Amino acid sequence: MTDPSYLRLYETGELRARAGRLEAMLASCDICPRDCRIDRLRDEVAACHSGYLPVVSSHTPHFGEEPPLVGKNGAGNIFFGNCNLRCVYCQNYQISQRRREQRGNEVSFERLAEMMLDLQGQGCHNINFVSPTHFVPQMVKALLIAAEQGLRLPIVYNTNAYDSVEVLRLLDGIVDIYLPDLKYSDDGAGWKYSKIDGYVGHARAALREMYRQVGHDLTFDDQGLLRRGLIVRLLVLPNDQAGLRDSLLFLRDELSPKVALSVMAQYFPTNQATVERNPLLSRRIMASEYWNALDLLSELGLEEGWVQEFESADYYRPDFTDADVPFRDIRDFQGPLSSAYIPASAPLPVLSNES
Repeated sequence: MTDPSYLRLYETGELRARAGRLEAMLASCDICPRDCRIDRLRDEVAACHSGYLPVVSSHTPHFGEEPPLVGKNGAGNIFFGNCNLRCVYCQNYQISQRRREQRGNEVSFERLAEMMLDLQGQGCHNINFVSPTHFVPQMVKALLIAAEQGLRLPIVYNTNAYDSVEVLRLLDGIVDIYLPDLKYSDDGAGWKYSKIDGYVGHARAALREMYRQVGHDLTFDDQGLLRRGLIVRLLVLPNDQAGLRDSLLFLRDELSPKVALSVMAQYFPTNQATVERNPLLSRRIMASEYWNALDLLSELGLEEGWVQEFESADYYRPDFTDADVPFRDIRDFQGPLSSAYIPASAPLPVLSNES
């Protein structure tokens, strides 16, 4: 099994140099496209409500990711607290938007490195950083410590895609697997539902850079576990508020028709997705909306990747009041050897009559 590429950067000293360059960016923070320009080295906070130390809400083996990330023992998820977006339907809103409750979750860089090594010791197949955008310098600094102490797992960058291209370039050779969302194809929806300017342009530029680094080919080991590549996630929203067709056309025409996709059906109305505040998002997706999404894959010739089963919304409901097992429903519903995903090109299961 080939070692992750960040170990080569560690051996040459380049990983330490990248960590230093990224940390210096915190002095006038432009880590994400918000460009707040505050001094996070001095614990000044702005849009992401995060200062210098990383905020970690949970670290745990996780069985709800795509099959080649989960394997037998789970992905090694590290959930960062806070976020640079404000998605009204965020399923992780307990940790992404309740910033006051995250104030006790700051950890040292040494402790973050220990979490990585702990997940490796539990047999996890990768280190999956969830919502890492606003903590990239902290992530890389802790990774340097973990590499010194024997970390050998691939790094997954699990992001909302509102990322800085400059920062992503500094992650080239550090991140093995990019796992971005592509949330919207319209900036109006980005502002309405995530309170962010220019989402589409920034996210598409970020995906182009990720694709430049790893291409469309997925690299697996002899156990079928993903070691390197790009998987783009698309969450099916009610009333097609994500603009799925335009996003798929971008991926096909500007990246590759062979790019791996993960079409997700797990949406359920939570957080601020209420009839009063956001009526178009105030229900689960219908079976017809699910089938329309799958028909688009076929129509546009996109066959690589995975599709969540329609019933995913029944059990993919995290509760971060239990930091040790925030996704208990997934494990109880399926068990670690099962999966909520099927290959995108596989025959699809027959759904119930729900519409």
